Amino acid sequence: MRDRGWTEADVPSQQGRVFVVTGANGGIGFETTRALASRGARVVMACRRPEAGEEAATRIRSLVPRAAVEVEHLDLGDLSSVAAFAARSCGRLARVDCLVNNAGIMGVPRGLTVDGLERQLAVNHLGHFALTGRLLPLLLAAPRARVVTVTSATYLLGRIDFTDLQGEERYRRWRAYAQSKLANILFALELDRRARAAGTPVLSLAAHPGYASTGLQLSPDRRLRAPLRRFWAWANAHIAQEAGRGALPTLRAATDPATPGATLYGPSRALSGSAVVASPSARATDPEAASRLWEASQALTGGPFPF
Repeated sequence: MRDRGWTEADVPSQQGRVFVVTGANGGIGFETTRALASRGARVVMACRRPEAGEEAATRIRSLVPRAAVEVEHLDLGDLSSVAAFAARSCGRLARVDCLVNNAGIMGVPRGLTVDGLERQLAVNHLGHFALTGRLLPLLLAAPRARVVTVTSATYLLGRIDFTDLQGEERYRRWRAYAQSKLANILFALELDRRARAAGTPVLSLAAHPGYASTGLQLSPDRRLRAPLRRFWAWANAHIAQEAGRGALPTLRAATDPATPGATLYGPSRALSGSAVVASPSARATDPEAASRLWEASQALTGGPFPF
Protein backbone atom coordinates (compact mmCIF):
# COMPACT_ATOMS: atom_id res chain seq x y z
CA MET A 1 0.00 0.00 0.00
CA ARG A 2 1.20 3.50 -0.78
CA ASP A 3 1.18 5.72 2.29
CA ARG A 4 -0.26 8.75 0.55
CA GLY A 5 -2.94 6.69 -1.21
CA TRP A 6 -4.33 4.80 1.81
CA THR A 7 -8.13 5.15 1.96
CA GLU A 8 -11.08 3.42 3.55
CA ALA A 9 -11.15 1.11 0.53
CA ASP A 10 -7.85 -0.35 1.79
CA VAL A 11 -9.41 -1.63 5.01
CA PRO A 12 -9.28 -5.42 4.65
CA SER A 13 -12.09 -7.76 5.65
CA GLN A 14 -12.68 -7.73 9.40
CA GLN A 15 -15.02 -10.70 9.36
CA GLY A 16 -14.93 -12.54 12.68
CA ARG A 17 -13.02 -9.78 14.52
CA VAL A 18 -14.35 -8.03 17.62
CA PHE A 19 -13.72 -4.32 18.25
CA VAL A 20 -14.49 -2.05 21.18
CA VAL A 21 -14.71 1.63 20.20
CA THR A 22 -15.15 4.28 22.88
CA GLY A 23 -17.11 7.40 22.00
CA ALA A 24 -18.62 5.56 19.05
CA ASN A 25 -21.80 7.63 18.85
CA GLY A 26 -20.26 10.60 17.02
CA GLY A 27 -17.35 12.06 15.08
CA ILE A 28 -14.27 9.90 14.57
CA GLY A 29 -15.73 7.12 16.71
CA PHE A 30 -18.90 6.91 14.62
CA GLU A 31 -17.01 6.86 11.32
CA THR A 32 -14.56 4.27 12.64
CA THR A 33 -17.45 2.06 13.75
CA ARG A 34 -19.30 2.46 10.46
CA ALA A 35 -16.22 1.55 8.41
CA LEU A 36 -15.37 -1.46 10.57
CA ALA A 37 -18.97 -2.73 10.46
CA SER A 38 -18.99 -2.37 6.67
CA ARG A 39 -16.03 -4.77 6.57
CA GLY A 40 -17.80 -7.40 8.68
CA ALA A 41 -16.50 -6.59 12.16
CA ARG A 42 -18.54 -6.94 15.33
CA VAL A 43 -18.28 -3.58 17.09
CA VAL A 44 -19.13 -2.82 20.70
CA MET A 45 -20.01 0.88 20.82
CA ALA A 46 -18.95 2.09 24.27
CA CYS A 47 -20.83 5.33 24.93
CA ARG A 48 -21.37 7.62 27.89
CA ARG A 49 -24.93 8.33 26.74
CA PRO A 50 -26.54 5.03 25.66
CA GLU A 51 -29.47 6.82 24.01
CA ALA A 52 -27.04 8.65 21.70
CA GLY A 53 -25.29 5.35 21.09
CA GLU A 54 -28.55 3.67 20.06
CA GLU A 55 -29.34 6.51 17.66
CA ALA A 56 -25.87 6.14 16.13
CA ALA A 57 -26.26 2.36 15.89
CA THR A 58 -29.56 2.83 14.05
CA ARG A 59 -27.86 5.20 11.60
CA ILE A 60 -25.07 2.69 11.01
CA ARG A 61 -27.54 -0.13 10.39
CA SER A 62 -29.30 2.07 7.81
CA LEU A 63 -25.97 2.61 6.05
CA VAL A 64 -24.61 -0.91 6.52
CA PRO A 65 -27.27 -3.62 6.27
CA ARG A 66 -26.69 -6.44 8.80
CA ALA A 67 -24.11 -4.36 10.67
CA ALA A 68 -23.07 -6.19 13.85
CA VAL A 69 -23.04 -3.24 16.24
CA GLU A 70 -24.14 -3.16 19.86
CA VAL A 71 -24.23 -0.36 22.42
CA GLU A 72 -22.82 -0.55 25.95
CA HIS A 73 -22.70 2.13 28.61
CA LEU A 74 -19.25 3.44 29.53
CA ASP A 75 -18.43 6.64 31.39
CA LEU A 76 -14.67 7.15 31.25
CA GLY A 77 -14.96 9.81 33.93
CA ASP A 78 -16.12 7.21 36.45
CA LEU A 79 -13.70 4.41 37.28
CA SER A 80 -16.53 2.27 38.67
CA SER A 81 -18.25 2.52 35.26
CA VAL A 82 -15.00 1.46 33.58
CA ALA A 83 -14.74 -1.54 35.91
CA ALA A 84 -18.38 -2.48 35.34
CA PHE A 85 -18.04 -2.23 31.55
CA ALA A 86 -14.93 -4.43 31.64
CA ALA A 87 -16.62 -6.98 33.89
CA ARG A 88 -19.63 -7.21 31.55
CA SER A 89 -17.33 -7.52 28.54
CA CYS A 90 -15.29 -10.29 30.15
CA GLY A 91 -18.53 -12.10 30.95
CA ARG A 92 -19.97 -12.08 27.44
CA LEU A 93 -17.06 -11.76 24.98
CA ALA A 94 -14.55 -14.49 24.25
CA ARG A 95 -11.93 -12.00 23.09
CA VAL A 96 -11.34 -8.45 21.84
CA ASP A 97 -9.23 -8.15 18.70
CA CYS A 98 -8.89 -4.37 18.90
CA LEU A 99 -9.67 -1.70 21.46
CA VAL A 100 -9.99 1.81 20.02
CA ASN A 101 -9.51 4.39 22.78
CA ASN A 102 -11.24 7.22 20.96
CA ALA A 103 -13.57 9.14 23.28
CA GLY A 104 -12.52 12.47 24.69
CA ILE A 105 -13.36 15.99 25.78
CA MET A 106 -11.59 19.16 24.67
CA GLY A 107 -10.80 22.51 26.21
CA VAL A 108 -13.35 22.37 29.05
CA PRO A 109 -13.31 24.41 32.27
CA ARG A 110 -11.73 22.68 35.25
CA GLY A 111 -13.94 20.17 36.95
CA LEU A 112 -13.57 16.94 38.90
CA THR A 113 -14.92 13.50 38.16
CA VAL A 114 -16.75 11.40 40.75
CA ASP A 115 -13.32 9.99 41.63
CA GLY A 116 -11.93 13.46 42.33
CA LEU A 117 -9.77 13.53 39.18
CA GLU A 118 -9.36 16.50 36.82
CA ARG A 119 -11.83 15.84 33.99
CA GLN A 120 -9.67 16.20 30.88
CA LEU A 121 -6.89 14.01 32.24
CA ALA A 122 -9.45 11.54 33.57
CA VAL A 123 -11.60 11.15 30.46
CA ASN A 124 -8.90 11.48 27.81
CA HIS A 125 -6.17 9.44 29.48
CA LEU A 126 -6.84 7.82 32.86
CA GLY A 127 -10.18 6.29 31.91
CA HIS A 128 -8.67 4.71 28.80
CA PHE A 129 -5.62 3.58 30.78
CA ALA A 130 -7.89 1.79 33.27
CA LEU A 131 -10.11 0.38 30.51
CA THR A 132 -7.16 -1.07 28.61
CA GLY A 133 -5.77 -2.72 31.73
CA ARG A 134 -9.12 -4.25 32.66
CA LEU A 135 -9.75 -5.53 29.13
CA LEU A 136 -6.27 -7.03 28.89
CA PRO A 137 -7.51 -10.63 29.47
CA LEU A 138 -9.78 -10.31 26.42
CA LEU A 139 -7.00 -8.73 24.35
CA LEU A 140 -4.63 -11.53 25.30
CA ALA A 141 -7.26 -14.06 24.21
CA ALA A 142 -7.03 -12.75 20.63
CA PRO A 143 -4.21 -14.02 18.39
CA ARG A 144 -2.67 -10.59 17.69
CA ALA A 145 -4.74 -7.92 19.38
CA ARG A 146 -4.26 -4.19 19.04
CA VAL A 147 -4.88 -1.15 21.18
CA VAL A 148 -5.28 2.09 19.23
CA THR A 149 -5.27 5.29 21.25
CA VAL A 150 -6.55 8.39 19.48
CA THR A 151 -4.66 11.58 20.26
CA SER A 152 -4.54 15.03 18.65
CA ALA A 153 -1.86 17.09 16.96
CA THR A 154 -2.30 19.39 19.96
CA TYR A 155 -0.05 16.93 21.81
CA LEU A 156 2.85 18.84 20.22
CA LEU A 157 2.06 21.72 22.58
CA GLY A 158 1.75 19.50 25.61
CA ARG A 159 3.97 19.01 28.63
CA ILE A 160 3.40 16.58 31.48
CA ASP A 161 3.52 18.63 34.65
CA PHE A 162 4.28 16.01 37.28
CA THR A 163 4.33 18.69 39.98
CA ASP A 164 0.72 19.69 39.21
CA LEU A 165 -0.63 16.86 37.09
CA GLN A 166 -4.29 17.68 37.76
CA GLY A 167 -4.08 21.46 37.60
CA GLU A 168 -4.82 22.00 41.28
CA GLU A 169 -2.45 24.94 41.58
CA ARG A 170 -2.91 26.45 38.15
CA TYR A 171 -5.37 25.33 35.49
CA ARG A 172 -5.57 26.42 31.89
CA ARG A 173 -8.05 24.47 29.82
CA TRP A 174 -5.94 24.24 26.65
CA ARG A 175 -2.76 23.39 28.52
CA ALA A 176 -4.65 20.62 30.33
CA TYR A 177 -6.03 19.35 27.02
CA ALA A 178 -2.60 19.32 25.36
CA GLN A 179 -1.16 17.50 28.39
CA SER A 180 -3.86 14.82 28.14
CA LYS A 181 -3.18 14.35 24.42
CA LEU A 182 0.55 13.99 25.05
CA ALA A 183 -0.34 11.48 27.74
CA ASN A 184 -2.22 9.47 25.08
CA ILE A 185 0.92 8.98 23.00
CA LEU A 186 3.19 8.35 25.97
CA PHE A 187 0.73 5.69 27.13
CA ALA A 188 0.43 4.08 23.69
CA LEU A 189 4.19 3.78 23.22
CA GLU A 190 4.86 2.67 26.80
CA LEU A 191 2.12 0.04 26.58
CA ASP A 192 3.73 -1.41 23.47
CA ARG A 193 7.14 -1.46 25.17
CA ARG A 194 5.78 -3.18 28.26
CA ALA A 195 3.74 -5.64 26.22
CA ARG A 196 6.89 -6.63 24.30
CA ALA A 197 8.91 -6.94 27.52
CA ALA A 198 6.22 -9.17 29.02
CA GLY A 199 6.27 -11.39 25.94
CA THR A 200 2.64 -10.70 24.97
CA PRO A 201 1.45 -10.40 21.35
CA VAL A 202 -0.60 -7.24 21.96
CA LEU A 203 0.34 -4.29 19.73
CA SER A 204 -0.21 -0.70 20.84
CA LEU A 205 -0.47 2.19 18.40
CA ALA A 206 -1.61 5.80 18.30
CA ALA A 207 -3.44 7.89 15.72
CA HIS A 208 -4.41 11.52 15.28
CA PRO A 209 -6.98 12.84 12.79
CA GLY A 210 -5.67 16.31 12.02
CA TYR A 211 -8.44 18.92 12.08
CA ALA A 212 -11.74 17.15 11.54
CA SER A 213 -15.25 18.44 12.12
CA THR A 214 -16.60 16.49 15.09
CA GLY A 215 -18.80 17.16 18.08
CA LEU A 216 -15.81 18.15 20.20
CA GLN A 217 -15.52 21.69 18.91
CA LEU A 218 -19.11 22.63 19.77
CA SER A 219 -19.66 20.41 22.79
CA PRO A 220 -21.84 21.99 25.53
CA ASP A 221 -19.16 20.90 28.02
CA ARG A 222 -16.93 23.67 26.69
CA ARG A 223 -19.38 26.41 27.74
CA LEU A 224 -18.43 28.55 24.78
CA ARG A 225 -19.53 32.15 24.51
CA ALA A 226 -21.52 33.05 21.41
CA PRO A 227 -18.61 34.57 19.38
CA LEU A 228 -16.43 31.49 19.92
CA ARG A 229 -19.33 29.17 19.12
CA ARG A 230 -19.89 31.02 15.84
CA PHE A 231 -16.17 30.83 15.05
CA TRP A 232 -15.99 27.06 15.59
CA ALA A 233 -19.18 26.51 13.60
CA TRP A 234 -17.68 28.51 10.70
CA ALA A 235 -14.32 26.72 10.92
CA ASN A 236 -15.95 23.30 10.98
CA ALA A 237 -17.97 24.15 7.90
CA HIS A 238 -15.23 25.87 5.86
CA ILE A 239 -11.83 24.64 7.06
CA ALA A 240 -12.10 21.24 8.73
CA GLN A 241 -12.13 17.94 6.90
CA GLU A 242 -15.17 15.75 7.45
CA ALA A 243 -15.00 13.15 10.20
CA GLY A 244 -14.85 10.23 7.75
CA ARG A 245 -11.53 11.48 6.41
CA GLY A 246 -10.29 12.21 9.91
CA ALA A 247 -10.97 8.58 10.87
CA LEU A 248 -8.50 7.17 8.34
CA PRO A 249 -5.41 7.18 10.64
CA THR A 250 -7.43 5.33 13.30
CA LEU A 251 -8.69 2.81 10.77
CA ARG A 252 -5.22 2.15 9.42
CA ALA A 253 -3.78 1.70 12.90
CA ALA A 254 -6.59 -0.73 13.71
CA THR A 255 -6.62 -2.79 10.52
CA ASP A 256 -3.49 -2.52 8.35
CA PRO A 257 -1.98 -6.02 8.62
CA ALA A 258 1.51 -4.72 7.87
CA THR A 259 1.66 -2.14 10.64
CA PRO A 260 4.01 -2.70 13.58
CA GLY A 261 3.41 -1.69 17.16
CA ALA A 262 4.62 1.61 18.64
CA THR A 263 3.46 3.43 15.49
CA LEU A 264 1.75 6.81 15.24
CA TYR A 265 -0.50 7.40 12.24
CA GLY A 266 -1.71 10.80 11.13
CA PRO A 267 -2.57 12.74 7.98
CA SER A 268 0.23 13.84 5.66
CA ARG A 269 -1.17 17.36 6.14
CA ALA A 270 -3.71 18.63 8.67
CA LEU A 271 -6.60 18.45 6.20
CA SER A 272 -5.33 15.81 3.78
CA GLY A 273 -7.65 12.95 4.73
CA SER A 274 -4.81 10.45 4.42
CA ALA A 275 -3.13 8.04 6.82
CA VAL A 276 0.66 7.96 6.95
CA VAL A 277 3.27 7.04 9.53
CA ALA A 278 4.06 10.13 11.60
CA SER A 279 7.14 10.84 13.69
CA PRO A 280 6.29 11.49 17.35
CA SER A 281 7.97 14.45 19.01
CA ALA A 282 10.88 14.10 21.41
CA ARG A 283 8.53 14.66 24.37
CA ALA A 284 6.24 11.88 23.15
CA THR A 285 9.13 9.41 23.04
CA ASP A 286 10.73 10.35 26.37
CA PRO A 287 11.08 6.99 28.20
CA GLU A 288 11.48 8.56 31.63
CA ALA A 289 8.31 10.63 31.26
CA ALA A 290 6.44 7.61 29.94
CA SER A 291 7.49 5.47 32.89
CA ARG A 292 6.62 8.20 35.42
CA LEU A 293 3.22 8.74 33.80
CA TRP A 294 2.55 4.99 33.81
CA GLU A 295 3.29 4.72 37.53
CA ALA A 296 1.19 7.81 38.30
CA SER A 297 -1.67 6.41 36.23
CA GLN A 298 -1.47 3.06 38.01
CA ALA A 299 -1.70 4.85 41.36
CA LEU A 300 -4.63 7.09 40.32
CA THR A 301 -6.69 4.30 38.74
CA GLY A 302 -6.10 1.45 41.17
CA GLY A 303 -3.36 -0.34 39.22
CA PRO A 304 -5.26 -2.41 36.60
CA PHE A 305 -2.09 -3.52 34.75
CA PRO A 306 -0.07 -6.61 35.71
CA PHE A 307 3.12 -5.18 34.16
